[in-house]
Amino acid sequence: MNRTFVLATALATGLAASSLVAQTTKAPATHAAAAPAPIKPQAIPAKIAIIAFEQGVIATNEGQRAVADIQKKYEPKKDAIEALSTEVDSLKKQYQALPANISDQERASRLKNIDDKEKALQRNVEDAQNSYNQDVQEAYGKIAQKFGGTAVKYAQDHGFTVLLNEGGAQGLPTVLWWQRETDITQAVIDAYNTASGVAPLPPQAPTPQHAAPAAAPQQ
Repeated sequence: MNRTFVLATALATGLAASSLVAQTTKAPATHAAAAPAPIKPQAIPAKIAIIAFEQGVIATNEGQRAVADIQKKYEPKKDAIEALSTEVDSLKKQYQALPANISDQERASRLKNIDDKEKALQRNVEDAQNSYNQDVQEAYGKIAQKFGGTAVKYAQDHGFTVLLNEGGAQGLPTVLWWQRETDITQAVIDAYNTASGVAPLPPQAPTPQHAAPAAAPQQ
C-alpha cells in the first residue's frame, strides 16, 4: 500500500481569493475623512482578464519553494507510514498462509496485532495529512495575499475593467476585481424603489445619551 501526500490546490476558494484581492483595493479609513461621494455608474468598453488564481499562486517561484520545503519536512513521516503499511501487508500475507491446524488463540492474537497496526496506520495517515494540509494552507494564504495585489495592479495598469478567476466555486468564474464605475447596484435599487412606489422606512430617532453620574464629593 503506497501512501503519498499531494498538494490540495482547492484549499482556497474563489470567495477567499476575492476577499484577499478586495483588501488590496480598499482605501484605509480615517476618522477625519468625509463620506465619499457616490459614484455615478456608467457604461465603459469592457476589457476582461482571466486568471487561474489558485494555480497561479502555486506556480510562482515562492509557491514552488514553499511546496518543496513542506514536502521535505514531511518525508520522514511519509517514510514511516509507508514502512508501517508494508508491515501490515506482510502480516496479512503471513496470516493468510497460516496452517489449518493453528490454534484459535494464536489466530486471534495475530488478527488483533494486525487490527492494532492498521488502526495505528490510519491514525498516522490522518494526523500527517491534517498537519500537512494546515502547513500548505498557511503557506498558500501568505503568498495568495501578495499574488492578489499583483494581479489587481496588473489588471489596472493594462486597462482591464474586470478580472475573473476561472477556478471559482463549482468551476464557474468568479469576479476578483472590477471598475467601480460599472457597479449599477445602487442605481437599480433607486429605480426599483421609484417603480414600486413603496415609501422608505421613517428614520429612527437618535438614541438618547445618558449623562454620566456626577462624582461624589470627597470628604
